[in-house]
Amino acid sequence: MSANALHVVFKVAGVEYALPADDVIQMESFNGATAVPGTRPYVAGVVQIRGKVVALIDLRTRFGLPPIERSLESRVLVARFQDRTVGLLVDSAREVVKLDLAALQPPPEMIAHEANGLLKAIAQVGPRMLLVLDFSKVIGEE
Repeated sequence: MSANALHVVFKVAGVEYALPADDVIQMESFNGATAVPGTRPYVAGVVQIRGKVVALIDLRTRFGLPPIERSLESRVLVARFQDRTVGLLVDSAREVVKLDLAALQPPPEMIAHEANGLLKAIAQVGPRMLLVLDFSKVIGEE
């Protein structure tokens, strides 16, 4: 019997990505961020989530994509890696799916290289393809 794990699904530039639900603390609407000078270009700044200040990573910028005007669909996924809590700014997020961990496939070598290790696996869910992110690499904890 293979193990299943819940994953939060979100979109960036029309592509569906997933993170293990165990890593995601909460989802919030995006209401803007306070820019912090001297940070990496993909750090949108800081936001306050339930009284705690967290760094916000804009996944569009992190992935080398052009910025867009943020909308009511924009979400902040608040996630934890070890002892760090970080917000991920995504275009939309509203779904949790159960993925069969045995069915996850590693990304093709060329894709893995081009994506700088940001992709951990690829999941086929019916006709959909979900890209499972390596959260530690996304937040710069290689």
